[in-house]
Amino acid sequence: MARRRITIIGTHVASEEFGVTSVKSDGRHHHRHEPCPECPWRRDVPTGVFPAEAFRFSAKTACDMAESTFGCHMSGTKGAQTCAGFLLRNAEHNLVVRLARMRGDIDPEALHSSAPLYRNYREMAIANGVDPDDPALADCRGNDEPHPDDVRRRRVQRRGEGGQD
Repeated sequence: MARRRITIIGTHVASEEFGVTSVKSDGRHHHRHEPCPECPWRRDVPTGVFPAEAFRFSAKTACDMAESTFGCHMSGTKGAQTCAGFLLRNAEHNLVVRLARMRGDIDPEALHSSAPLYRNYREMAIANGVDPDDPALADCRGNDEPHPDDVRRRRVQRRGEGGQD
């Protein structure tokens, strides 16, 4: 079997200690099947371990048709894998994940968590210090949430009908 090649396509400095590394793989999509013990998606893990800036930068993975995924921080860059918490709570609208599912690289039935997880990216990011009104979170949505544009349209319609928001 050919070895998967992973290329680092960018690094974003989040603090003196932490950064977010973006990688691209030329092979199959690899992912964790269960959130790791230190996963920021887990509600039973202390918040604030990673700086809020890391969550601000990674928020783009939780937007419709995103072309990058939220990586597992434990997998590193050489064996990069997508985070199981992300797949369980916030990946249904992600283009990369949708394509990987179509190819059979991700089996939703193989994903599980024995730990409680945040409902969506926004909730996790806010718990980790991102301001709820931060523009980076504006287009984030969870698997079971409507598209942010639909929510905004409904608000405008309610205001137009004399309703208050």
